Amino acid sequence: MARSTPFHLVDASPWPILSAMSGFLLLSSLCDFMHSSSYVGILVGAISTIIVTGFWWRDVSREACLGGFHNPPVQISLRMAMIWFICSEVLFFFGFFWTFFHASLGVVAETGYAWPPAGVLVLDPSSVPLLNTVLLLGSSITVTWSHNCLLMGNYMGAKNGLVFTIALGAVFTAVQYLEYCESGFSISDSAYGSVFFMATGFHGFHVLVGSAFLVVCLVRMVGGQLNASRHVGYECAVWYWHFVDTVWIYLYCLVYWWGSGFLG
Repeated sequence: MARSTPFHLVDASPWPILSAMSGFLLLSSLCDFMHSSSYVGILVGAISTIIVTGFWWRDVSREACLGGFHNPPVQISLRMAMIWFICSEVLFFFGFFWTFFHASLGVVAETGYAWPPAGVLVLDPSSVPLLNTVLLLGSSITVTWSHNCLLMGNYMGAKNGLVFTIALGAVFTAVQYLEYCESGFSISDSAYGSVFFMATGFHGFHVLVGSAFLVVCLVRMVGGQLNASRHVGYECAVWYWHFVDTVWIYLYCLVYWWGSGFLG
């Protein structure tokens, strides 16, 4: 017997299994890269993940705009799903902070009973990291401006704010890459290097994901698919971007400043 429900029952889709496969390829290639230094698997995994995610977003957008399946109950469930996803991401980064404090507060002989470990040339938090902090804080302001413009029906302001946000995110990623290239230590240099590159590296990956999310929203906004009353996807993207900004503030204060010995 058919059972009525206010929720949209999606059709069979290949994207969940394909995204899982491409994600597994990306992560396994990342582990292999630490031993073989080969970028091939990472590039294939990243490209396949981007392609699959793009097609999946396309289908969800069609369901919302062309099919009209995203009624109020579905919108509430999407918002709740995003909230729980961000909560899981909080726990993900909490593990890195826990490891960092465990290593820094419980220094052992391997680190020379000092933190940062002897021989590790830490980065000056008042230089490039401070610039990246300004960039992300600026992007948080512009994305909030864009969201408020959309709520008020100012679509041109919403588009401009979103373009500025994406541009600031791109500059942040480029500066972060240059910081890695000029760093005086590597991921294999003690627990400090391992946690530093893992935490900031995964944050950089989240910036890329958030930037892609915002690009999709910009395309939908230009295509007239988002308005003041229907913009759940954009709202979730804004939440995610603020989460990324918040994580960076903690990384900057705890890892770059306190953990690097610049606070005494």
